[in-house]
Amino acid sequence: MRRLGSVQRKMPCVFVTEVKEEPSTKREHQPFKVLATETLSHKALDADIHNAIPTEKVDGTCCYVTNYKGQPYLWARLDRKPNKLAEKRFKNFLHSKQNSKEFFWNVEEDFKPVPECWIPAKEIEQINGNPMPDENGHIPGWVPVEKNSKQHCWHSSVVDYESEIALVLRHHPDDPGLLEISAVPLSDLLEQTLELIGTNINGNPYGLGSKKHPLHLLIPHGAFQIRNLPTLKHSDLLSWFDGCREGKIEGIVWHCSDGCLIKVHRHHLGLCWPIPDTYMNSKPVIINMNLNKYEYAFDAKCLFNHFSKIDNQKFGRLKDIILTV
Repeated sequence: MRRLGSVQRKMPCVFVTEVKEEPSTKREHQPFKVLATETLSHKALDADIHNAIPTEKVDGTCCYVTNYKGQPYLWARLDRKPNKLAEKRFKNFLHSKQNSKEFFWNVEEDFKPVPECWIPAKEIEQINGNPMPDENGHIPGWVPVEKNSKQHCWHSSVVDYESEIALVLRHHPDDPGLLEISAVPLSDLLEQTLELIGTNINGNPYGLGSKKHPLHLLIPHGAFQIRNLPTLKHSDLLSWFDGCREGKIEGIVWHCSDGCLIKVHRHHLGLCWPIPDTYMNSKPVIINMNLNKYEYAFDAKCLFNHFSKIDNQKFGRLKDIILTV
């Protein structure tokens, strides 16, 4: 399988969207919904969406692997946001009737400071060497996940920098109906984006771990390809999400040949998420965690060590995996 696109900015919807003045089911306290119309968007058509590769949109938090301090590192998403004065000015602009005019940002003065190690996301517009904010007024970017970081403790739980490995969930290479949790060299993931899922991420829609024994995993973007997707019609996709076992997912991300990523979320179609029985939890999963090849004493409490104790064990579902000390 060719390496698919990485998520470096917000993805547009496959359909033209419209705003309805109804309480959102996706975001609490949001007084409106963003719903898909039946018209395919120009961006999707320009990116040759009909020949794109559809993949499962996984519900977690976005991560990135690139070099830092001379070795591959996991990076967490950190968007640079405007300060209070600039945000107020931007909101006033959005609510005014002057949207035909372009909003002017002073990047050096309008944004909150970020750590020195922060880097802007790839593919975002730059003017005179300065990364420019997106349509939401944010500058997408990344910060490295340091070992034993309190702020990013769940991120740091899925990497070991001494052995330069990451804890990854993906399909078993010999059986597409079987999931596999394994230790993957960070060097194999360089310049890829991944989704961190688990107990303390986004309300844990996949039911992983517990408060006492939290469990988190990385999933490379594009890892779960969708094989039997219907035609790109609003009604057909709605029926697929609502009635098929494979449709019990958060959404779809199409990886287009030009590198463009296009999405649709269940909420765009007026459907609920999270849901009780996800497609990810309908597949068995096997543990592949032989750490003998690493000349390193793993911390007794780390996830890698816990998984090594159940190496080669098979579970009926992801949520059946219970790690104990």
